[in-house]
Amino acid sequence: MKIRFWGTRGSIPVSLTTQDIRQKLLSTLQAANGRTFADEAEMARFIAGLGFEVSGTFGGHTSCVQLIPEGPEHVILDLGSGVRPLGQHMLARHGPGQPQTYHVFLSHLHWDHIMGLPFFTPAYLPGNRIVVHSGHAKARAALRRQQDEPSFPVDFDYFGADFEFVVHTPGVAQTVAGMTVDVMRQRHSGDSYGWRFVDPTSRVIYSTDSEHHVDDLTERQAFVDFFRGADAVIFDAMYSLAEAVSVKADWGHSSNIAGVEMCLEARAKRLFLYHHEPVHSDSQIVQILQESRRYEEIMREGQPLEVHAAWDGLEVTL
Repeated sequence: MKIRFWGTRGSIPVSLTTQDIRQKLLSTLQAANGRTFADEAEMARFIAGLGFEVSGTFGGHTSCVQLIPEGPEHVILDLGSGVRPLGQHMLARHGPGQPQTYHVFLSHLHWDHIMGLPFFTPAYLPGNRIVVHSGHAKARAALRRQQDEPSFPVDFDYFGADFEFVVHTPGVAQTVAGMTVDVMRQRHSGDSYGWRFVDPTSRVIYSTDSEHHVDDLTERQAFVDFFRGADAVIFDAMYSLAEAVSVKADWGHSSNIAGVEMCLEARAKRLFLYHHEPVHSDSQIVQILQESRRYEEIMREGQPLEVHAAWDGLEVTL
């Protein structure tokens, strides 16, 4: 199975500002001061060594992840603004005349996780099939409502694809696109749901918009069991630990430290910090990643846990 991240920000889309770009250019010029390069390949190697906060960006689209299992059907996790470039990619790859099936799994119905649907081109193409999987019985109403006047000029009924809605129940596994799918209710305003996807070769957890209280050991153990043995855990790490337990307690999100601790206990292989705070710069996210990796080294008792910060465009083969 492969994972491709199309949107990794939380709450609201963001973009690089002129000041951000100029700072990256300034850092690059300072590092290159006095150097000469024989060719573009040497330039590329130099840039690669600058650090991701200078040579790249984590991006600004809200939540959208693509799972790429074996088989012809497509799997999308959340419909944040990142689903727009995903739709463009799928159209370029398959063309408008080849009907496709898209399985969409929603963590919850807050706007940043559904706002991309009106811009998802495959939804407008007759012959396509879009199956929306959710723990919420009101998913259909929520998707229709955001396209009602005066919020949006294109009504939901204008979509040419055939929509289906499936409600999942915690504790009841279903088979979708060749994978066994389980769902778990999470602590978040209006409820959110974490998803576990298992195929013959890999196990992936998608757990965003979930708050973890340090004193609720029963709930914590339930999540550790849900994460158990995962090849990849995509985890809501929007806040620092201090924010999560004080200033922003009960805001419905978690921290990088909680993710490291639970994944270590669950013997997971990879942790992807996700749902980045929209006010955090690339440099701040890199700092959070470095702190998370140091904490993993300190707390590790068994196998290492790979810790990564997800970015728009990142593709991982499990």
